[in-house]
Amino acid sequence: LSVCGVNGQTAPQYGQCGGQGWTGPTTCPANWACTVSNDWYSQCLPGSATTTGPTTTISTTKTSTGGSTASSTSTASSGSATLVPGWSFVRAVEDPNFHKYLQSQVLGTASPAVLGDYTQAAQFQVVNGQLVQSAGGSQLYAVVEPPANSTAVKLGMHWATTPDTLGTFVFSGDSLEWSSPSVKRQQNNAWLVCPTGSVLNVFINLGAYDYMTPPGCADQTLNAYTGTTAVP
Repeated sequence: LSVCGVNGQTAPQYGQCGGQGWTGPTTCPANWACTVSNDWYSQCLPGSATTTGPTTTISTTKTSTGGSTASSTSTASSGSATLVPGWSFVRAVEDPNFHKYLQSQVLGTASPAVLGDYTQAAQFQVVNGQLVQSAGGSQLYAVVEPPANSTAVKLGMHWATTPDTLGTFVFSGDSLEWSSPSVKRQQNNAWLVCPTGSVLNVFINLGAYDYMTPPGCADQTLNAYTGTTAVP
């Protein structure tokens, strides 16, 4: 919800603007609304502020970022958008992130790769080695960040408007894999989910699945799901 900011400051677009314990600015730029994600985090998103409950918040967020697909996107009370033929949902199938779905942190935009609720599940194809997300009439590409040094144990992933140049994605059966000639991996379908607060950040695991897992992270595989809609 948009309220008066701290010392007259304005939060940036897509920046944090509220939540329990938040002491920063709480005013968003013109035509942007401080939208509640959870008790601990609110974010400046395009659109008008809303004072209704969680279902309305999800619907508003998706509509403002979904472009031409917004009209086909359902709210949390009725499930995800219907899967387009030839595309797949991608989800985790192990606790603690069972049936959390791959998506952009800021829905339908170039932002970090995260897992989230089935009601916000994005849709994907692998095309010429690129993992492509459908984003409101345009496409986003999964981009893997190169290792910072020789001791790196995981690689970040985000969505961008330009293709990845580091490696290659492939579905092996329904399992999503990534490999690169310049990056050594023990297991191409090993992923990590490392939360920051309520945000479930997705990483490439450079180690073996379920072995020497980095503190605070959970081992996952990511699997295609081609049901009509995403399910919990």
